[in-house]
Amino acid sequence: MTGDEASADRPAAGGPPLAPGTPVLALLALGWLAAMLWSTREAINSAAAGITAVSLSAFALPGVISAALVAGGAFALFGVDLLARRGSERLTLRFVAAIGTGLLVGLAAAFAINLTYADNATTNVIAGTTAAAAIIGGAVAGARTAPVVGAVLTAALGTLVFVVAFSRARDPLFDLFGAGDTQESLLTAAKWVSRTESLLAGLLAGLLAFGYLAWARRRAVRVDAGTPAPRWPAYLLAGAGPGLLLLVAEVILRVGGRDLLDLASTLSEADAVAQTALGTSRIDNGIWVLFVGALTAMIAFGRTLGPAPTDDEPAEKV
Repeated sequence: MTGDEASADRPAAGGPPLAPGTPVLALLALGWLAAMLWSTREAINSAAAGITAVSLSAFALPGVISAALVAGGAFALFGVDLLARRGSERLTLRFVAAIGTGLLVGLAAAFAINLTYADNATTNVIAGTTAAAAIIGGAVAGARTAPVVGAVLTAALGTLVFVVAFSRARDPLFDLFGAGDTQESLLTAAKWVSRTESLLAGLLAGLLAFGYLAWARRRAVRVDAGTPAPRWPAYLLAGAGPGLLLLVAEVILRVGGRDLLDLASTLSEADAVAQTALGTSRIDNGIWVLFVGALTAMIAFGRTLGPAPTDDEPAEKV
């Protein structure tokens, strides 16, 4: 490691360890938020009429909120780590800076939405909930356990990208799970496809969280060999974090986006059924990712532990 790299990873004297790679994480998260906003805008603009636009907005809003939550947290984590490197480690200042940075991301996203989307009530709902999600994400970054927060945000971003990529595999999986011409077979296949997606997303979240914490540990040791290793609760929280963020995003959606969801549900009976089913599916997905991610991270951490010394083994010389 060069001198510049060492100083970049070195916290203030007596301060908590820093999260590595925060500039890259912030750029990737902001890029993902921009991609979600752009794809949502294109989908809404391609709608033939207002009713279709409302329905598409309701379908797209969860993805935008999740992306804003991660982007606000990642950008705020970058900002508070800059403060920590300059010796500003007061918890109150860190928390205020984190919320302020998340607010900047939220306001920028809301401004972009109002500037590029059609000027209507739907646009205002998207802008408002996006800004709220970014602020809440920023507040998460105010925690002093920066490596754990970085692990959660990295794993959450990877999970969001995976879910979008997985959509291309849904049709083949529907056939694999026996989707036919009957309503019952379609529902059964949909359930198994959703469970498969959640299971794989949880596995990915746990592995990414563990990998990030292990990387942060190695970099911290290079700077200070006496840096204590993260204990198992850190890995448990990091693995469960992406699922927790998905559930937080659902709460933001149901509070801030309630008017839009209610409006979409009144369009037709099919829309009402679809919104109810999607809401249930998102909650189930968040719970699966939470528990599978936590279990995966814990198992990965456990495999790094050596066997406990026995009484017959000689004491290690110091």
